[in-house]
Amino acid sequence: MSSTTLPQSYKAYRRTAGPYPRTIELTTEHLPPSLSPKDVLIKIHAVSLNFRDVGMLDGRYPIPVAEHGITASDCAAEIVATGSEAHKFKVGDRVSPCFNIGDLSGRKRDSVGEMLGDKIGVLAEYAVFHEDVLVKIPRNMSWEEASTIPCAGVTAWTALNRLRLLDEDTSVLLQGTGGVSMFALLICIAAGITPIITSSSSAKLESIKKLSPLIKTFNYKTHPNQAEQVKALTDGKGVDIVINNTGAASFPEDLESLRTVYGTISLVGFLDQKKADWDPSTLLGVMIKSAKIQGIRVGSKSDFEEVNSFLEEKGVKLDTIIDRIFQFDDAKAAFDYLVSGNHVGKIVIRV
Repeated sequence: MSSTTLPQSYKAYRRTAGPYPRTIELTTEHLPPSLSPKDVLIKIHAVSLNFRDVGMLDGRYPIPVAEHGITASDCAAEIVATGSEAHKFKVGDRVSPCFNIGDLSGRKRDSVGEMLGDKIGVLAEYAVFHEDVLVKIPRNMSWEEASTIPCAGVTAWTALNRLRLLDEDTSVLLQGTGGVSMFALLICIAAGITPIITSSSSAKLESIKKLSPLIKTFNYKTHPNQAEQVKALTDGKGVDIVINNTGAASFPEDLESLRTVYGTISLVGFLDQKKADWDPSTLLGVMIKSAKIQGIRVGSKSDFEEVNSFLEEKGVKLDTIIDRIFQFDDAKAAFDYLVSGNHVGKIVIRV
Protein backbone atom coordinates (compact mmCIF):
# COMPACT_ATOMS: atom_id res chain seq x y z
CA MET A 1 0.00 0.00 0.00
CA SER A 2 1.49 3.31 -1.04
CA SER A 3 1.03 6.27 1.29
CA THR A 4 1.42 8.58 -1.71
CA THR A 5 -1.75 7.28 -3.34
CA LEU A 6 -3.88 6.20 -0.37
CA PRO A 7 -4.65 8.15 2.79
CA GLN A 8 -3.28 6.93 6.10
CA SER A 9 -6.51 7.90 7.91
CA TYR A 10 -10.18 8.11 7.10
CA LYS A 11 -13.50 9.14 8.63
CA ALA A 12 -16.08 6.77 10.09
CA TYR A 13 -19.12 6.89 12.38
CA ARG A 14 -19.03 4.91 15.61
CA ARG A 15 -21.82 4.33 18.13
CA THR A 16 -21.41 5.99 21.49
CA ALA A 17 -21.37 4.00 24.74
CA GLY A 18 -23.36 4.22 27.95
CA PRO A 19 -27.09 4.14 28.68
CA TYR A 20 -29.67 4.21 25.91
CA PRO A 21 -30.45 6.15 23.86
CA ARG A 22 -27.09 6.41 22.16
CA THR A 23 -25.98 8.27 19.07
CA ILE A 24 -23.26 8.13 16.41
CA GLU A 25 -20.13 10.26 16.40
CA LEU A 26 -17.67 11.04 13.61
CA THR A 27 -14.22 9.55 14.28
CA THR A 28 -10.84 9.37 12.61
CA GLU A 29 -9.65 5.86 11.84
CA HIS A 30 -6.29 4.62 10.54
CA LEU A 31 -5.60 2.26 7.69
CA PRO A 32 -3.20 -0.62 8.35
CA PRO A 33 0.38 -0.06 7.16
CA SER A 34 -0.02 -3.09 4.90
CA LEU A 35 -2.71 -5.52 3.83
CA SER A 36 -2.73 -9.16 4.86
CA PRO A 37 -2.22 -11.47 1.85
CA LYS A 38 -5.94 -12.21 1.31
CA ASP A 39 -7.30 -8.82 2.37
CA VAL A 40 -8.79 -6.13 0.15
CA LEU A 41 -9.13 -2.40 0.75
CA ILE A 42 -12.39 -0.88 -0.46
CA LYS A 43 -13.41 2.75 -0.97
CA ILE A 44 -17.01 3.04 0.12
CA HIS A 45 -19.26 5.13 -2.13
CA ALA A 46 -22.73 4.63 -0.63
CA VAL A 47 -24.27 3.19 2.55
CA SER A 48 -27.93 2.32 3.09
CA LEU A 49 -29.54 2.21 6.52
CA ASN A 50 -31.69 -0.44 8.14
CA PHE A 51 -34.04 -0.28 11.12
CA ARG A 52 -31.55 -2.38 13.10
CA ASP A 53 -29.09 0.52 12.88
CA VAL A 54 -31.34 2.78 14.95
CA GLY A 55 -32.48 -0.17 17.08
CA MET A 56 -28.87 -0.48 18.24
CA LEU A 57 -28.98 3.14 19.39
CA ASP A 58 -32.30 3.19 21.24
CA GLY A 59 -32.16 -0.27 22.80
CA ARG A 60 -34.80 -1.93 20.65
CA TYR A 61 -32.38 -4.27 18.90
CA PRO A 62 -33.03 -7.74 20.41
CA ILE A 63 -29.37 -8.81 20.49
CA PRO A 64 -26.57 -7.17 22.53
CA VAL A 65 -24.11 -5.21 20.38
CA ALA A 66 -20.60 -3.91 20.92
CA GLU A 67 -20.15 -0.39 22.23
CA HIS A 68 -18.20 1.97 19.97
CA GLY A 69 -18.68 -0.26 16.92
CA ILE A 70 -18.65 1.34 13.48
CA THR A 71 -22.30 1.49 12.50
CA ALA A 72 -24.26 0.24 9.45
CA SER A 73 -23.98 -2.95 7.46
CA ASP A 74 -24.84 -2.19 3.81
CA CYS A 75 -22.57 -0.53 1.31
CA ALA A 76 -21.44 -0.39 -2.27
CA ALA A 77 -17.74 0.11 -2.80
CA GLU A 78 -14.77 0.05 -5.15
CA ILE A 79 -11.63 -2.00 -4.67
CA VAL A 80 -8.60 0.29 -4.39
CA ALA A 81 -5.91 -2.15 -3.19
CA THR A 82 -5.43 -5.89 -2.75
CA GLY A 83 -3.18 -8.11 -0.68
CA SER A 84 -0.38 -10.09 -2.27
CA GLU A 85 -2.45 -13.29 -2.50
CA ALA A 86 -5.90 -11.78 -3.12
CA HIS A 87 -6.71 -12.76 -6.69
CA LYS A 88 -10.51 -12.95 -6.80
CA PHE A 89 -10.88 -9.25 -7.56
CA LYS A 90 -8.89 -6.49 -9.17
CA VAL A 91 -8.53 -2.80 -8.44
CA GLY A 92 -11.59 -0.97 -9.78
CA ASP A 93 -14.05 -3.84 -9.25
CA ARG A 94 -17.42 -2.82 -7.79
CA VAL A 95 -18.29 -4.89 -4.71
CA SER A 96 -20.21 -5.16 -1.46
CA PRO A 97 -19.32 -7.15 1.66
CA CYS A 98 -21.80 -9.82 2.74
CA PHE A 99 -23.92 -9.02 5.79
CA ASN A 100 -23.07 -12.20 7.72
CA ILE A 101 -19.29 -12.16 7.44
CA GLY A 102 -18.97 -14.95 10.02
CA ASP A 103 -21.08 -17.50 8.15
CA LEU A 104 -20.80 -17.03 4.41
CA SER A 105 -22.22 -20.46 3.65
CA GLY A 106 -25.29 -20.04 5.84
CA ARG A 107 -24.69 -23.53 7.23
CA LYS A 108 -23.09 -22.96 10.64
CA ARG A 109 -25.26 -24.56 13.30
CA ASP A 110 -23.50 -23.86 16.57
CA SER A 111 -22.88 -20.12 16.33
CA VAL A 112 -24.69 -17.18 14.77
CA GLY A 113 -21.60 -15.79 13.05
CA GLU A 114 -20.34 -12.22 13.05
CA MET A 115 -22.60 -9.72 11.31
CA LEU A 116 -21.73 -6.31 9.93
CA GLY A 117 -22.93 -3.27 11.84
CA ASP A 118 -21.95 -4.67 15.25
CA LYS A 119 -18.20 -4.34 15.88
CA ILE A 120 -17.37 -3.87 12.22
CA GLY A 121 -19.52 -1.54 10.16
CA VAL A 122 -19.41 0.31 6.86
CA LEU A 123 -20.46 3.90 7.54
CA ALA A 124 -16.91 4.93 6.72
CA GLU A 125 -14.79 6.16 3.85
CA TYR A 126 -12.73 2.95 3.69
CA ALA A 127 -12.80 -0.60 5.03
CA VAL A 128 -10.64 -3.72 4.86
CA PHE A 129 -12.15 -7.17 4.31
CA HIS A 130 -10.98 -10.65 3.44
CA GLU A 131 -11.61 -11.21 -0.25
CA ASP A 132 -13.98 -14.12 0.45
CA VAL A 133 -16.44 -11.74 2.12
CA LEU A 134 -16.98 -9.65 -1.03
CA VAL A 135 -19.53 -10.05 -3.83
CA LYS A 136 -19.59 -8.20 -7.15
CA ILE A 137 -22.56 -5.85 -7.44
CA PRO A 138 -24.83 -5.56 -10.52
CA ARG A 139 -23.13 -3.70 -13.36
CA ASN A 140 -26.10 -1.54 -14.32
CA MET A 141 -26.71 -0.02 -10.88
CA SER A 142 -25.56 3.19 -9.26
CA TRP A 143 -23.60 3.03 -6.01
CA GLU A 144 -26.73 4.16 -4.17
CA GLU A 145 -28.93 1.45 -5.67
CA ALA A 146 -26.41 -1.31 -5.07
CA SER A 147 -25.96 -0.31 -1.43
CA THR A 148 -29.54 -1.42 -0.69
CA ILE A 149 -28.95 -5.07 -1.61
CA PRO A 150 -26.71 -6.66 1.08
CA CYS A 151 -29.28 -6.64 3.90
CA ALA A 152 -32.70 -5.56 2.60
CA GLY A 153 -32.30 -7.23 -0.78
CA VAL A 154 -30.93 -10.52 0.49
CA THR A 155 -33.47 -10.59 3.33
CA ALA A 156 -36.32 -10.06 0.87
CA TRP A 157 -34.94 -12.82 -1.38
CA THR A 158 -34.70 -15.42 1.40
CA ALA A 159 -38.04 -14.36 2.93
CA LEU A 160 -39.64 -15.02 -0.47
CA ASN A 161 -38.24 -18.56 -0.30
CA ARG A 162 -35.72 -17.60 -3.00
CA LEU A 163 -38.63 -17.72 -5.48
CA ARG A 164 -38.67 -21.52 -5.29
CA LEU A 165 -41.85 -23.45 -6.18
CA LEU A 166 -43.84 -20.51 -7.53
CA ASP A 167 -47.37 -20.97 -8.85
CA GLU A 168 -49.12 -18.66 -11.29
CA ASP A 169 -51.33 -17.17 -8.57
CA THR A 170 -48.69 -16.82 -5.83
CA SER A 171 -49.29 -13.83 -3.56
CA VAL A 172 -47.35 -12.24 -0.70
CA LEU A 173 -48.29 -9.98 2.22
CA LEU A 174 -45.73 -7.27 3.00
CA GLN A 175 -46.13 -5.54 6.35
CA GLY A 176 -45.16 -1.88 6.15
CA THR A 177 -43.24 0.16 3.58
CA GLY A 178 -39.71 -0.16 4.91
CA GLY A 179 -36.67 -1.35 3.01
CA VAL A 180 -37.31 -5.11 3.08
CA SER A 181 -40.97 -4.72 2.11
CA MET A 182 -40.20 -2.38 -0.77
CA PHE A 183 -37.36 -4.57 -2.01
CA ALA A 184 -39.62 -7.63 -1.84
CA LEU A 185 -42.24 -5.63 -3.73
CA LEU A 186 -39.83 -5.10 -6.65
CA ILE A 187 -38.83 -8.77 -6.66
CA CYS A 188 -42.50 -9.78 -6.69
CA ILE A 189 -43.25 -7.46 -9.60
CA ALA A 190 -40.29 -8.80 -11.60
CA ALA A 191 -41.33 -12.40 -10.87
CA GLY A 192 -45.04 -11.87 -11.60
CA ILE A 193 -46.10 -12.39 -7.99
CA THR A 194 -49.01 -10.41 -6.53
CA PRO A 195 -47.78 -8.29 -3.60
CA ILE A 196 -50.15 -6.92 -0.97
CA ILE A 197 -48.49 -4.13 1.00
CA THR A 198 -49.77 -2.38 4.12
CA SER A 199 -49.23 1.04 5.66
CA SER A 200 -50.94 3.46 8.03
CA SER A 201 -50.57 6.15 5.34
CA SER A 202 -53.01 6.08 2.44
CA ALA A 203 -50.83 8.64 0.64
CA LYS A 204 -47.86 6.26 0.75
CA LEU A 205 -50.01 3.43 -0.58
CA GLU A 206 -51.34 5.52 -3.46
CA SER A 207 -47.80 6.39 -4.46
CA ILE A 208 -46.65 2.75 -4.25
CA LYS A 209 -49.53 1.48 -6.40
CA LYS A 210 -48.17 3.50 -9.31
CA LEU A 211 -45.21 1.10 -9.56
CA SER A 212 -47.26 -1.77 -11.00
CA PRO A 213 -50.85 -2.90 -11.60
CA LEU A 214 -49.96 -6.11 -9.72
CA ILE A 215 -49.79 -4.25 -6.41
CA LYS A 216 -52.65 -4.43 -3.93
CA THR A 217 -52.76 -2.38 -0.74
CA PHE A 218 -54.65 -1.66 2.43
CA ASN A 219 -54.37 0.80 5.29
CA TYR A 220 -54.06 -1.16 8.54
CA LYS A 221 -55.38 1.77 10.58
CA THR A 222 -58.66 2.01 8.68
CA HIS A 223 -58.79 -1.77 8.12
CA PRO A 224 -57.32 -3.28 11.30
CA ASN A 225 -58.43 -6.88 10.57
CA GLN A 226 -55.45 -8.03 8.52
CA ALA A 227 -56.69 -11.54 7.69
CA GLU A 228 -60.07 -10.24 6.59
CA GLN A 229 -58.50 -7.73 4.22
CA VAL A 230 -56.05 -10.26 2.83
CA LYS A 231 -58.86 -12.72 2.10
CA ALA A 232 -60.88 -9.95 0.44
CA LEU A 233 -57.94 -9.11 -1.85
CA THR A 234 -57.23 -12.75 -2.77
CA ASP A 235 -60.74 -14.02 -3.56
CA GLY A 236 -60.92 -15.65 -0.15
CA LYS A 237 -57.75 -17.73 -0.63
CA GLY A 238 -55.16 -15.96 1.52
CA VAL A 239 -51.49 -15.42 0.68
CA ASP A 240 -48.66 -17.88 0.18
CA ILE A 241 -46.11 -15.87 2.15
CA VAL A 242 -46.34 -13.29 4.94
CA ILE A 243 -43.20 -11.20 5.39
CA ASN A 244 -43.54 -10.19 9.02
CA ASN A 245 -41.70 -6.94 9.76
CA THR A 246 -43.48 -6.25 13.03
CA GLY A 247 -42.68 -9.12 15.37
CA ALA A 248 -44.35 -11.94 17.26
CA ALA A 249 -47.51 -10.07 18.31
CA SER A 250 -49.13 -10.40 14.88
CA PHE A 251 -48.47 -14.13 14.49
CA PRO A 252 -52.11 -15.32 14.87
CA GLU A 253 -53.27 -12.89 12.17
CA ASP A 254 -50.35 -13.85 9.97
CA LEU A 255 -51.27 -17.51 10.26
CA GLU A 256 -54.91 -16.75 9.48
CA SER A 257 -53.81 -14.70 6.46
CA LEU A 258 -52.11 -17.71 4.87
CA ARG A 259 -53.71 -19.97 2.28
CA THR A 260 -55.36 -23.21 3.40
CA VAL A 261 -52.09 -25.19 3.27
CA TYR A 262 -48.36 -24.81 2.58
CA GLY A 263 -47.97 -21.14 3.40
CA THR A 264 -44.91 -19.50 4.96
CA ILE A 265 -44.46 -16.83 7.62
CA SER A 266 -41.03 -15.20 7.30
CA LEU A 267 -40.08 -13.33 10.49
CA VAL A 268 -37.68 -10.55 9.53
CA GLY A 269 -38.31 -7.58 11.84
CA PHE A 270 -39.18 -6.18 15.25
CA LEU A 271 -40.92 -2.89 14.45
CA ASP A 272 -43.81 -3.51 16.85
CA GLN A 273 -42.51 -3.75 20.39
CA LYS A 274 -45.77 -5.20 21.73
CA LYS A 275 -45.30 -8.51 23.49
CA ALA A 276 -47.13 -11.53 22.14
CA ASP A 277 -50.25 -12.14 24.22
CA TRP A 278 -51.88 -14.89 22.18
CA ASP A 279 -52.77 -18.41 23.29
CA PRO A 280 -49.87 -20.82 22.61
CA SER A 281 -52.40 -23.33 21.25
CA THR A 282 -52.56 -21.04 18.20
CA LEU A 283 -49.44 -22.90 17.07
CA LEU A 284 -51.61 -25.92 16.31
CA GLY A 285 -52.72 -23.94 13.28
CA VAL A 286 -49.23 -24.37 11.84
CA MET A 287 -49.78 -28.13 11.80
CA ILE A 288 -53.34 -27.88 10.50
CA LYS A 289 -52.26 -25.61 7.65
CA SER A 290 -49.00 -27.49 6.97
CA ALA A 291 -47.47 -24.03 7.27
CA LYS A 292 -43.89 -23.01 7.89
CA ILE A 293 -42.47 -20.35 10.20
CA GLN A 294 -38.95 -19.27 9.39
CA GLY A 295 -36.71 -16.77 11.07
CA ILE A 296 -34.69 -14.76 8.55
CA ARG A 297 -31.24 -13.40 9.43
CA VAL A 298 -30.56 -12.01 5.97
CA GLY A 299 -28.90 -14.88 4.06
CA SER A 300 -25.73 -16.46 2.74
CA LYS A 301 -23.14 -15.35 0.20
CA SER A 302 -24.82 -17.56 -2.41
CA ASP A 303 -28.16 -15.87 -1.64
CA PHE A 304 -26.48 -12.50 -2.26
CA GLU A 305 -25.10 -13.73 -5.57
CA GLU A 306 -28.48 -15.21 -6.54
CA VAL A 307 -30.44 -12.04 -5.94
CA ASN A 308 -27.83 -10.01 -7.83
CA SER A 309 -28.20 -12.36 -10.81
CA PHE A 310 -31.98 -12.10 -10.64
CA LEU A 311 -31.89 -8.31 -10.54
CA GLU A 312 -29.51 -8.18 -13.52
CA GLU A 313 -31.48 -10.71 -15.53
CA LYS A 314 -34.77 -8.91 -14.96
CA GLY A 315 -33.27 -5.45 -15.36
CA VAL A 316 -34.70 -4.35 -12.01
CA LYS A 317 -33.96 -0.73 -11.13
CA LEU A 318 -33.74 0.05 -7.44
CA ASP A 319 -33.95 3.83 -7.61
CA THR A 320 -37.71 3.59 -7.05
CA ILE A 321 -37.20 2.31 -3.50
CA ILE A 322 -34.69 4.97 -2.46
CA ASP A 323 -36.62 7.54 -0.50
CA ARG A 324 -33.83 10.03 0.16
CA ILE A 325 -30.05 10.40 -0.18
CA PHE A 326 -28.00 12.17 2.49
CA GLN A 327 -24.38 13.29 2.36
CA PHE A 328 -21.78 11.67 4.64
CA ASP A 329 -21.50 14.74 6.87
CA ASP A 330 -25.30 14.61 7.39
CA ALA A 331 -25.34 11.00 8.60
CA LYS A 332 -27.00 11.93 11.91
CA ALA A 333 -29.85 13.57 10.02
CA ALA A 334 -30.25 10.37 8.00
CA PHE A 335 -30.63 8.38 11.23
CA ASP A 336 -33.17 10.91 12.53
CA TYR A 337 -35.15 10.60 9.32
CA LEU A 338 -35.18 6.81 9.65
CA VAL A 339 -36.49 7.13 13.22
CA SER A 340 -39.28 9.46 12.05
CA GLY A 341 -40.87 6.73 9.94
CA ASN A 342 -41.73 9.21 7.19
CA HIS A 343 -39.75 7.33 4.57
CA VAL A 344 -40.87 4.74 2.03
CA GLY A 345 -38.14 2.21 1.26
CA LYS A 346 -34.47 2.92 1.75
CA ILE A 347 -32.45 5.82 3.13
CA VAL A 348 -28.99 6.10 1.61
CA ILE A 349 -25.88 8.01 2.67
CA ARG A 350 -23.49 9.04 -0.09
CA VAL A 351 -19.89 8.77 1.10
